Amino acid sequence: MARPAKGIVWMDTEHRVLVVDDEASMRELLEIILTNAGYGVATAPSVAKACEALEREIFDAVVTDLRIGADHFSGMKLLSWMHENTPAIPAIMITAHGSVETAIEAMKRGAADYVMKPFKNEEIRLVVARAIEQRNLVRENVALRKDQAARGRIENMIGESAAIAKVRDMIRRVASLPSTVAIHGESGSGKELVARAIHQLSGRASKPFIAINCGGIPETLLESELFGHKKGAFTGAVEDKEGLFVVANGGTLFLDEIGEMPLALQVKLLRVLDNSRVMPIGGTSEIRVDVRIISATNRDLEKMVGDNTFRKDLYYRLNVIPLRVPPLRERVDDIPLLARHFVAVHGERLGRRGLEIAPEAEAALCAFTWPGNVRELENVLERAVALCGNARIELADLPQNVRDFVAVPKTVPTELPAGGVDLESLVAELETNLIRQALHQGKYSQKRAAELLGLTPRSLRYRLRKYGLDAD
Repeated sequence: MARPAKGIVWMDTEHRVLVVDDEASMRELLEIILTNAGYGVATAPSVAKACEALEREIFDAVVTDLRIGADHFSGMKLLSWMHENTPAIPAIMITAHGSVETAIEAMKRGAADYVMKPFKNEEIRLVVARAIEQRNLVRENVALRKDQAARGRIENMIGESAAIAKVRDMIRRVASLPSTVAIHGESGSGKELVARAIHQLSGRASKPFIAINCGGIPETLLESELFGHKKGAFTGAVEDKEGLFVVANGGTLFLDEIGEMPLALQVKLLRVLDNSRVMPIGGTSEIRVDVRIISATNRDLEKMVGDNTFRKDLYYRLNVIPLRVPPLRERVDDIPLLARHFVAVHGERLGRRGLEIAPEAEAALCAFTWPGNVRELENVLERAVALCGNARIELADLPQNVRDFVAVPKTVPTELPAGGVDLESLVAELETNLIRQALHQGKYSQKRAAELLGLTPRSLRYRLRKYGLDAD
């Protein structure tokens, strides 16, 4: 680990305090008091050295004298500098030359507290602990602002199918464990809801739950988001930034779409998992963190390991407890419950309370294959709630691709009815609807649709032309 510049002395521990005083005896006294209280302590003999340390390192609090050197108000200048450059770090002013006016001025410049000399050892320990506690509360408030949705609870997982019951049971079993959990499932199947439920049932429930989509942020910004950076570390880094590992300290960090993380960052993530320390970009010392990692992906990480696009060691480190979330097509029995829930939620939000779902519309929802899973179902019903003109959602209020599925014959007659059948129409109806399903399930890839139907691509194209279907 890199060491601080000459003139700055520190020892590593969970919380770190910077002591600024021009008198060596006072620096030594405060260092002894705070070290005995369990803090890591850095000392600086001047404002210039203090600013250098604050630019390079991350501290939880600063204790500074009012008079440092010949300038009787240099401590105030340090407070002003901190207010401009490191506003999240609380500062405590110590002086033997105080007054009410001086205390007010210190508070105006951002001091968290004010201590008069001579002071008692316990008084210093108390004000530092109080300042750090306040800083931690600010961190948790930041986390809550980032947490855009309500905390996940296991009862929010709607459904009575055996598939979802198995997921609930797994959540209860792993929640209290410290191990990493890797959630596997298709896009829109509810992986983040599962992660939130694990956090909520764990001993970390009172601490932050932070979620980040690893595929939605450019590589350079993703590193800063996760690990933080120091002011001036790169163009645009105008102030210190705490990474999400630090913000989530004590809680859970949910890394969604982990398969999209670049290889260079995979190495850094593995290091954090191994030693529970993060190094901010541009920093020279590591920060100890206590964070549970839950990852999620809709990609085949095992295949990516074989293709050398995902690190094998990181895969095993993340996949200690794998948990699969079933796609919606494997829990068809839950679709009516989910549909009524979404209609009620969006009906309340859009002022359309009391809406029901017509039997024909519900049959279409249950017949559809839902490649976008629960998220797609919710989007379809939000649209239906907004646009339907009656007291209930009819089949006509659903998108065309969903309506088509209601007409799929459940069985093909094997005995000729007394009145006969229109064989060509029956076959055409069956083929048309199965082709539509195959195209949708194959995400409109004709090659994949042909495979699902056991046809050659040429045969599929022939049928598309024959029935006037739009492959797009």
